[in-house]
Amino acid sequence: MPLEPAEGVVQAVVLYDGRLLLVEQDGGWRLPSGTPQPAETGEATAARVVYELTGYLVDGTETLGRRGAAPESGASAVVCQLLSESPSDGGRFTPDQLRWATLAEAGDVALPEAVLAYLRGHTPV
Repeated sequence: MPLEPAEGVVQAVVLYDGRLLLVEQDGGWRLPSGTPQPAETGEATAARVVYELTGYLVDGTETLGRRGAAPESGASAVVCQLLSESPSDGGRFTPDQLRWATLAEAGDVALPEAVLAYLRGHTPV
């Protein structure tokens, strides 16, 4: 089911080998997400949040915004390139709170329509 992120929240879309990185939060699986620090870009926010939560080093490369949304709205998702195959020990979440899921396995995860469209075009069926 499509779900837009809260105003100002940046969601990180990390794909590796056709699988999406998810974290366990609020009783369910979600994209790693957080709010920008002052003067921080969405790409930098996504990279920082993924590292702080999971320990994976990533690089934010492409912003997936809502169609028709003003760029200053701050509600977005950022595609991130995985730079390390193993997480560092510094992530906030434990390994059992992290999950690499195929698009089919992530069917129960509420994702924004822009993210779903991206995933449909960039993951195996």
